[in-house]
Amino acid sequence: MAEDFLVVFTPSGRRGRFVAGTPVLTAARSLGVDIDSVCGGRGLCGRCQVRLGLGEFAKHGIVSRAENLSEINEVELRYDRKRGVRPGQRLSCQARVLGDLVIDVPPDSQVHKQVVRKRAEARAIEIDPVIRLHYLEVDQPDMDNPSGDLERVMKALDEQWGLQGLECDLRVLQILQRVLRAGEWKITVAVHRGQALTTAWPGFHDKAYGLAVDVGSTTLAAHLCDLSSGAVMASAGVMNPQIRFGEDLMSRVSYVMMNPGGDKEMTVAVRAALDALFKEVAAEAGVDKDDILNATFVGNPIMHHLLLGIDPTELGGAPFALAANTSMTLWASELDLTEVNANARVYILPCIAGHVGADTAGVILSESPQLSEEIMLIVDVGTNAEIVLGNKDRLLACSSPTGPAFEGAQISGGQRAAPGAIERVRIDPETLEPRFRVIGCELWSDEEGYAEATAKTGVTGICGSGIIDVMAEMFLAGVLAADGTIDGAMAAKSPRVQADGRTFSYLLYSGTPEVRITQTDVRAIQLAKAALYAGARLLMDRLGIESVQRIVLAGAFGSHIDVKNAMVLGMIPDCDLAKVGSAGNAAGTGARIALLNQQARDEIERIIKRVEKIETAVEPRFQEHFVAAMGIPHSEAQFPNLAAVVALPERPALASARPGAPNETNRRRRKRRA
Repeated sequence: MAEDFLVVFTPSGRRGRFVAGTPVLTAARSLGVDIDSVCGGRGLCGRCQVRLGLGEFAKHGIVSRAENLSEINEVELRYDRKRGVRPGQRLSCQARVLGDLVIDVPPDSQVHKQVVRKRAEARAIEIDPVIRLHYLEVDQPDMDNPSGDLERVMKALDEQWGLQGLECDLRVLQILQRVLRAGEWKITVAVHRGQALTTAWPGFHDKAYGLAVDVGSTTLAAHLCDLSSGAVMASAGVMNPQIRFGEDLMSRVSYVMMNPGGDKEMTVAVRAALDALFKEVAAEAGVDKDDILNATFVGNPIMHHLLLGIDPTELGGAPFALAANTSMTLWASELDLTEVNANARVYILPCIAGHVGADTAGVILSESPQLSEEIMLIVDVGTNAEIVLGNKDRLLACSSPTGPAFEGAQISGGQRAAPGAIERVRIDPETLEPRFRVIGCELWSDEEGYAEATAKTGVTGICGSGIIDVMAEMFLAGVLAADGTIDGAMAAKSPRVQADGRTFSYLLYSGTPEVRITQTDVRAIQLAKAALYAGARLLMDRLGIESVQRIVLAGAFGSHIDVKNAMVLGMIPDCDLAKVGSAGNAAGTGARIALLNQQARDEIERIIKRVEKIETAVEPRFQEHFVAAMGIPHSEAQFPNLAAVVALPERPALASARPGAPNETNRRRRKRRA
């Protein structure tokens, strides 16, 4: 009987006994050890590299020596010459057991490797993509044993990879014979979720990429990812061309109602823009479009419907019925997408309710409130704010029609975030003189070298984060009253406050173009922030709470605003500022998680079934909360956490006299600003 040897794999700790000559990869697979491979043990892909542990391992009761592993063979030398084996590592498909061994599987060689996102509080993404590549050597046709090419491919998948019962769509079958003969019966196939062939290449192929896409009302964003490593190869964004049909969602629905075929116009526009975006990120990363095999999409319900070519009219009025709120898996060609592989698969995350979309599902997947002990308020700030409140015990969600003001639209000097846009503002409370910072320059406007650093871009306008800053600073400096009125009496204090017809404005920048904050600008932001706060307050009512323990601002805009100033304006409820943070484009991150981990798709489909949906449009208290939230920061609500770090101006006496309003007589005296 052949002698067998103990092989221990770390970090899993799995162990087993194997006869001499067993490939390390074969041993690992028999134990269920997590080692990646595309080529099936032929030394072509290099993904199965491992490291030999040397010395005495008392914990495992063995001594692992170099001579207990076979010497480097010609296959490994050939791979090393062509692509390079990492120092100190071996191809586990070629290295063979000759004695007791301790084998370490490094993270880069694990199938379910993890990619840790940059933010410290964010969880890791376990790499487990739905698309996997498998190299096959297929039997040639035989007159004495006739069978179809597909049947012989399926036989190879079973014998070489243990995959059985796979489906094959007609579009794959149409290319299969050509690919088999071009590859001289050696091919690589892409398999979707271990269930279906999606495409094939002649010979060995190991490149597979995917796209995580956020279809926003204002902006389309795409992240091109390597499906094997999880690395983001390139990211880009572009304005949603549907804006020409209407700046906000309801105006686009109205366009469809008033213009037969308008939905088709918008569908064509957004798909063409996505194709152009995909072409851009692929070119930036140097990736062939035929290697883009998968894509995940998130978006609000109206964007979701228009992307899919579904008339969104039903979402324009109660009961706001979705065509479907389940996830969908489609062929890219069904969406007329041409800048990806012709047989790429597309996954659309599920919507939650009529105005709570797949983007909110992405946010939940990214931020995991369902795992939190604390009560979290997550606000995805965009043209249509989507709000999630709860913890591991209960989750609620709603949407609130904030409009595009936070993103610079409807603001006199407003613009999207781009080089030259004012993004940060501070106002001296004594002189009312401002200083600011523009995108593309780290210097403030009153710092030496600022003029030279911004000579190329200049000042082009003000973006959303700058608008939040300047209004909060105007309020703290006394230029803006609690009811949102620009105080004309301050004109005596500074020439920055100027008459503007029957109202007043604040001159932020006197160059070309001139940037000023008008009374109309203030009202637009008040309306937007009141809608945001009212939606959050409505969820808090339903949950029966008066405060939240943590606030997360999501969305591209939410990641750039000053959270303190957002609270000063009353965009969000009072909370310990140390527990208020930004999550960046959490919807896009959720799309990326769903792209890179197939189990995440199953997880979000389970989670959304327990989310309680609140429809703000039919909730009687929404209007009440909205009116109260027009005040800065609020007409009635107390902000004790904020008041501990910021000197808030005294509220007008009228506010304390209103029925049910808090007593203001014991409020602390105005203190110096922190």
